[in-house]
Amino acid sequence: MNHPANPAAPETATAVQYLTVNLAHEEYAIDILAVREIRGWTPVTRIPQAPHYVLGVLNLRGAIVPVLDLRLRFGLAREEYTATTVTVIVTVAERLFGVIVDAVSDVLDVRPDQLRPVPDMGTTVDTEYLKGLTAIEDRMVLLLDVDKLLQPQDAQMLEAALPAANDVKAVA
Repeated sequence: MNHPANPAAPETATAVQYLTVNLAHEEYAIDILAVREIRGWTPVTRIPQAPHYVLGVLNLRGAIVPVLDLRLRFGLAREEYTATTVTVIVTVAERLFGVIVDAVSDVLDVRPDQLRPVPDMGTTVDTEYLKGLTAIEDRMVLLLDVDKLLQPQDAQMLEAALPAANDVKAVA
């Protein structure tokens, strides 16, 4: 027996909110539940022998937070930071880290039926950091998998190096 639709019933497919960010003229989105804070760019303290995409750490109200340059993480050329450059502080597995992006732009509601799988882009584009795509009006938004931005071995190296970070000067 078919049941008529009940407009008062809660939707089973609820939308997920994403913070959209701009990077190298592309639009990416971060699950808003992972976003803890958005900060203007400030110099960080470098960490010796950190991966090239880890710029250093910042002190976030007493918590030492590694900061990644998303351009470098994706193999793009580094650009000068501008007034729109921001650090998005995210939480992954109860660990805070920051990602530097060119700008933040919007918050989107994305329903599960709007998600598309990442197409096979061959070897020229690394899709490891993407968990899907969505088309919003006339633009395509790439959904980031923030869990994969900081590799476990990188996190371990940073944990070991953090005590020495207090002795290093901040850089621009």
